[in-house]
Amino acid sequence: MTRPEPAGHGQPAGPAVEQPPSRIDALLESARSTLDGRLTPQEAADAQREGALLVDIRYAALRDRDGTVPGALVVERNELEWRLDPTCPHRSPEATGSELRIVVLCNEGYASSLAARSLRELGLHRATDLDGGFQAWRAAGLPLLPPVRPAKDDPPTLET
Repeated sequence: MTRPEPAGHGQPAGPAVEQPPSRIDALLESARSTLDGRLTPQEAADAQREGALLVDIRYAALRDRDGTVPGALVVERNELEWRLDPTCPHRSPEATGSELRIVVLCNEGYASSLAARSLRELGLHRATDLDGGFQAWRAAGLPLLPPVRPAKDDPPTLET
């Protein structure tokens, strides 16, 4: 995907200048091409009811600010592969085998695509992610557990 450079950022006003995709955009596109279909929030909720494991990889500040999805396994991104590899001695009890359907969710649906690809590389061939992440789940009006503390007390955070 290419993005036009906005005027006023070293570019003269006029037609947009096409910029090549960034390396992370290319990596993200590559990761998503390995997934069998990213799920909408409703599809993810349906998959969870049918036995899929929803895995929330958002960091604590976002969970504290926005709440969590009921029944989702919380595994921060830096521990994901160790907790979900069914052959790892540090795995979570929910990591029952390579046939487990896993739906990874992050805040907005970017980091989860990379994480789902990583799980596939571990042999969890049914791993995918939630398109739009937690924010799409919330916007769809699906069930949430309340935040630990009010959002107004939290500083702004970034997650892709």
